[in-house]
Amino acid sequence: MQCSPSLVLALSSLLGALGFLLLCLNLRAPSRYGKHQEKPGKPWARLPARCAWFLQELPSFLVPALLLALRSPPRLEPLGCRLLCCMFCAHYFHRTFIYSFFTRGRPFPLQILLFGILFCIYNGFLQGYYMIYCAQYPKDWFTDFRFTSGVLLFLFGMGINIHSDILLRQLRKPGDHTYKIPQGGLFTYVSGANFFGEIVEWFGYATATWSLPAFAFALFTLCFIGPRAYHHHRYYLRMFTDYPKSRKALIPFIF
Repeated sequence: MQCSPSLVLALSSLLGALGFLLLCLNLRAPSRYGKHQEKPGKPWARLPARCAWFLQELPSFLVPALLLALRSPPRLEPLGCRLLCCMFCAHYFHRTFIYSFFTRGRPFPLQILLFGILFCIYNGFLQGYYMIYCAQYPKDWFTDFRFTSGVLLFLFGMGINIHSDILLRQLRKPGDHTYKIPQGGLFTYVSGANFFGEIVEWFGYATATWSLPAFAFALFTLCFIGPRAYHHHRYYLRMFTDYPKSRKALIPFIF
């Protein structure tokens, strides 16, 4: 397989445009799953949350892994392959094989699950294809400020994301689907601490790899889960009279 810059540009542009489209749609109303699902829906049209998250996140790990395995020869060279494996695949390994088996969310609508799977296939291919076949880095990239600052941002965001998910999970006992006020960690300052962590994480990945597909994905992440954090914040204010008024929706001390 050869690198096609025009294909990378087209897929990255489409990803960015899709992000802006979802931003416009989701600012008006949130995606109807989780706490924003108005009606439970028919049982056959939903999957248990653990199964749904596993199926949705799996392609983001599996597609790049298959591209790496099918590369001839299948090795973690050049540097782009190692960055893809250590950062992008590490995130989705956790989301697929750890997070999905511990989550305690409500049953997931099949329609939204299908769109999630298609997106993960698309994005997994774009990120994997670029990093394996197109990315070129100088030998001293490990000492470049963009790389070091990006890796630190990525690890910082991933830590916030995982810690926030643990705090959310601890709010519920097994089988409990009621929502409570999140406490601790970055939730002291924002309603969407887990979302904030993931946004920081992907902008860190984009900075470390300094690639158009990664920046397009970071922008998409901001456009997609940023509004969800905003709607979560409004939900908490509406449902809990004792919800801390000092908390922001997404960015500490700002929004």
